Amino acid sequence: MNTVLLPINEYLNKLENADNAIKNEIENELVNIGKDAVPSLVDSLQIVKGKTRGIVAMVLIRIGESSIDYLKKAAKTNSDFEWIANYLITEIKGAAA
Repeated sequence: MNTVLLPINEYLNKLENADNAIKNEIENELVNIGKDAVPSLVDSLQIVKGKTRGIVAMVLIRIGESSIDYLKKAAKTNSDFEWIANYLITEIKGAAA
């Protein structure tokens, strides 16, 4: 991948047709962006489906504690997203233990 940071949605668009090696590379790049990526990732998680959704969720878990506040905020404004946010928060807290 290019070392230039892409907008989060461009990374997510690349996931749609990526092989496993590219998916892993994109996941790692998003994790390396860290907390700055969290707002866009949480917003995207409420829209994307399938494998992309799973990768976004894993990135948020790997980013860790920095994801929690934004997940909580999103859950308050989107009741359909609440269970996903709560699950991810539980996973993050479990991974940090």
